[in-house]
Amino acid sequence: MSRLDNQSYYDDFAGWYERERHLPYHRMLDDLEVGIVERYGIGKDVFEVGCGTGLILDRTRRFARSAAGIDLSGGMLARAAQRGLRVAQASATELPIATESVDVAYSFKVLAHIPDIAGALREMARIVRPGGWVLAEFYNPRSIRRLVKWAKPPTAVSDSTNDEHVFTRYDDAAAIRTYLPPELDWVTSRGIRVITPVAKVLEVPVLGAAVRWAEQRLADLPGARDLGGFLVACCRRR
Repeated sequence: MSRLDNQSYYDDFAGWYERERHLPYHRMLDDLEVGIVERYGIGKDVFEVGCGTGLILDRTRRFARSAAGIDLSGGMLARAAQRGLRVAQASATELPIATESVDVAYSFKVLAHIPDIAGALREMARIVRPGGWVLAEFYNPRSIRRLVKWAKPPTAVSDSTNDEHVFTRYDDAAAIRTYLPPELDWVTSRGIRVITPVAKVLEVPVLGAAVRWAEQRLADLPGARDLGGFLVACCRRR
């Protein structure tokens, strides 16, 4: 299957991007991601790499001292701008922000689509002040989510495009550590979607609430967190 370049893919995806983000599965993912940013970024200067339409950035600006972001897709950024967010169009491997200018740089569901992953992580480390944090989310091959993605048909992201039209990488904790620049120390991690088999489970009364409760508690539990479909490396800048 031929792939699109990332900018074209996400410009095409922009029209459909928020169609299901109100559903329980996506709300759960967003809550777990916002929660880890708040843990390290409350009252601090934060920067989102790959902010999309601004759903996460809009929430982080409520507890951060300052919040800004970039995205490669002009289509995605149009909605972020409508939300009144501080955003710019740029690549994750060339961030338009001064060295050591924020306390937290974070990225969710973006790094898995970047071929030059070491370059993106170097840039995230560059903009963070000493003692600050890089929160980098990857797609984990050692997860239920990876198995489900392998078994099911591609997911449409527009009338003409599906999720197999974009470059996608899967990296476990051991691989992620090899991509980190020397100034970053891996301190801990968060696993997101550890036990959820399919998104529809979250919509089932009682069962959905139980799964959500369990996901919140497994996210930071040693052993369990390493099996999250989305693996967030929490790294501190020396």
